[in-house]
Amino acid sequence: MRVFIVHRWGGNPSSDWYPWLKENLEKNGLEIVIPQMPDTEAPSINAWVSNLRRIVGKPDRKTYFVGHSIGCQAIMRYLATLPKAVAIGGIIFVAGWLALRNLEDDEARLVARPWLETPIEFAKVNEKTRRIFLFLSDNDPYVDYKENTALFQKNLKVKVVIEKGKGHFTASDGVTTVPEVMDKLIGIAK
Repeated sequence: MRVFIVHRWGGNPSSDWYPWLKENLEKNGLEIVIPQMPDTEAPSINAWVSNLRRIVGKPDRKTYFVGHSIGCQAIMRYLATLPKAVAIGGIIFVAGWLALRNLEDDEARLVARPWLETPIEFAKVNEKTRRIFLFLSDNDPYVDYKENTALFQKNLKVKVVIEKGKGHFTASDGVTTVPEVMDKLIGIAK
């Protein structure tokens, strides 16, 4: 089984909890890929979706995705481009968003705008798997968990898990391990 972990805006394969998750999933016999996404300080939809397409190759029912923040958006947009017959094993979103708050400045708002305003073909994402989980925190400064729970549940067949005090699930929030995400992924991959 292959698992692709897609990092956050401003992140990289060795930031936050990604190395911990990779190491622990590999102990369970899973093949883990954490691609360096392009232009991480100013991510664009086309560049990130194209990068995923190139790195993933041919996805199948033994392919799983874990996205963090904007990585969740990239995964959804990538899946919507796949042929109808393609199905994957499952998706776990961590701090995923369809609406944002408290962006720092005009530059951040400019980067976020296309991700917020370009429609996602949710029906195509729903066709790819029945196993979609969303982990949100009750104190995320950028992702209001109530608003995003409602938006995700309106558009996707998703199960939502609300964590206490995890912020945006970053190292600066003190989050360098995500055992709940690992357990969920191992559970759906078996």
